[in-house]
Amino acid sequence: MQLSTELSTGLCTARCRLRATLADPKQKNRQSRRSRPAKVLPLPECVPLFSIIQAAGWPIWFLILASIATVALIVERAITLQRRKILPPGMLEEVVNLHRNRQLNAEMVTRVERSSPLGRVLATGLRHEFESRDMIKDAMEETGRAVAHDLERFLPTLGTLATVAPLLGLFGTVIGMIEIFGSQAPSGNDPTQLAHGISIALYNTAFGIGVAIPALLAYRGFRSRVDDFLVEMEQQSLRLVDVIKGIGGRH
Repeated sequence: MQLSTELSTGLCTARCRLRATLADPKQKNRQSRRSRPAKVLPLPECVPLFSIIQAAGWPIWFLILASIATVALIVERAITLQRRKILPPGMLEEVVNLHRNRQLNAEMVTRVERSSPLGRVLATGLRHEFESRDMIKDAMEETGRAVAHDLERFLPTLGTLATVAPLLGLFGTVIGMIEIFGSQAPSGNDPTQLAHGISIALYNTAFGIGVAIPALLAYRGFRSRVDDFLVEMEQQSLRLVDVIKGIGGRH
């Protein structure tokens, strides 16, 4: 008796669910959407780099060489023009302490000179400590000019690349325009040659601008960094001159 009652209850519940499903079309649609397999969107095809170079024509090779040189110079200057390499922290204080304690000798001065660009300037002042104040400053300024020349190494080249890259892109644009006008014929236009000329013009223009922008930003940034280094180097050099002449150097 109990088993038959449970079976009848289960059948009634199933009938109610079936009726509700048939009466509610939204629920039916939701169930059909759940059972429907998900639609997979096709991935965009990747354009090979060589196809872009081929579409840009032979003028693009000049820009490729310019971009390689630009990246190499930016990396080299970024590694070289680090503050800890140019102006080591605590160097002036260390040199002043050694000088006050009379612990500086020729070997120590040479070690200071080889340590950094700032060390070169400070070592020049230490070597001329028994001369007049003006002589020390002149000697340190001369060394500072040599240091500034070394710090500005490759910066003119980077600035030149920033200026030349758009011109190379413009050169490619002109070549592309020549290709476009060359596609004109009495029988009609050659669509293939016309499309090739347009691609040469656009690719070279875009690539020239793409090379020039980072080159110009890097040039401005490195130039500003070098100027800051030179100003701080001059200030520390003058402090060393004051210390040298205030300790007992001969005027």
